[in-house]
Amino acid sequence: MSFFSKKSKKFSSSRKKDIPGGLWTKCTGCGELLYTKKLRENLDVCMRCDYHFRIGVYERVDMVIDDGSFREFYKEMQSKDPLDFKGPSDYPSKIKKDQKTTGLKEAAIVGDGAIKGKRVALGVTDSRFIMGSMGSVVGEKITRLIEYADKEHLPLIIISGSGGGARMYEGMLSLMQMAKTSAALGRLNRNGGLFLSVLTNPTMAGIMASFASLGDVIMAEPKALIGFTGPRVIQQTIKQELPPGFQSSEFLLEHGLIDMIVSRHKMKETILGLINYLEVRKDKRIESQGSRVDSP
Repeated sequence: MSFFSKKSKKFSSSRKKDIPGGLWTKCTGCGELLYTKKLRENLDVCMRCDYHFRIGVYERVDMVIDDGSFREFYKEMQSKDPLDFKGPSDYPSKIKKDQKTTGLKEAAIVGDGAIKGKRVALGVTDSRFIMGSMGSVVGEKITRLIEYADKEHLPLIIISGSGGGARMYEGMLSLMQMAKTSAALGRLNRNGGLFLSVLTNPTMAGIMASFASLGDVIMAEPKALIGFTGPRVIQQTIKQELPPGFQSSEFLLEHGLIDMIVSRHKMKETILGLINYLEVRKDKRIESQGSRVDSP
C-alpha cells in the first residue's frame, strides 16, 4: 500500500469518528435518507412520501394539546405479576426493561388538557411499551379516563398506537379489560358523551377489538396498519391471497371501517373542528327533543 493510500485511509477513518450518530434517519416508507433535525421539525413525517413515523405518547400530547395545559392522571400506576409468569423473560423483567427504554411506567398515559382553550380528556397508548398491549393498568387507566370524561362532560379523545392486544402475561385479568373499557364507553354514549378515536400505526388486536373501534368518529393517520391479527396469520388460516394493503388506513376508509384519514399536521385542528361541530349538533338535538316533549 502506498503512502498516499495509507494517509487517505487514516483521514477517512478519523472523519467517520468525528461525525456524530443520529444525524440521518432512513424512511421506512420510501427508503429516503432524511436529515433527523428536519424530520423532527416536520412532526416525524417523511418529507418525500408522507410516511408517518411512530412517536411517543408525550410527543402526541405536544402535537394535540395546548402548551402547558396537560395534567396527567395515575402516572405512578404500575402492573403486577398475578400469574408469576415465566418464559424466556419473566414479566417483571420485561416491564422494567421497557420502563427504562421509554421512561414510562406503563403503555398508556391519561389526563386532561385543552385544545385552543377547549377542555378535553385525552388518553394515548404507546407501542414501544410491550407493543402497547392492554394489561390491567392500561385497561384501568382508560376506563377511569372514560368515567372522568363522563362525569365532567368533556369530549374524550383516545389516540391508539398498539400492536399488541390483551397482555398474555396477565391472562384473564388482561382479557377482561376489553369488556371493561367497552362497557364504560357504552355508559358514556348513553349519557350523550362524545368520543373521538384516533388510530395510528399500528392499532391491532384487543385494542382495536375494544375501545379503539367504538368512537363516534374514527380517524386514522395515513398508511397506518389497522386490524385484529397480522396479514400473515390470516393468510395461513384462510389459505387465500389477501388484497394488497387490506389492513391500511386507505383500504379501511374505502370499505367503511374508519371515517376519515387525517395527516399528523392537521390532527389538532381536525379534532377541534369535529368537537365544535358535533357538540352544536348534540345541543340542537336536545333542544329539539325538549320542544317536542313540551308541546301540547
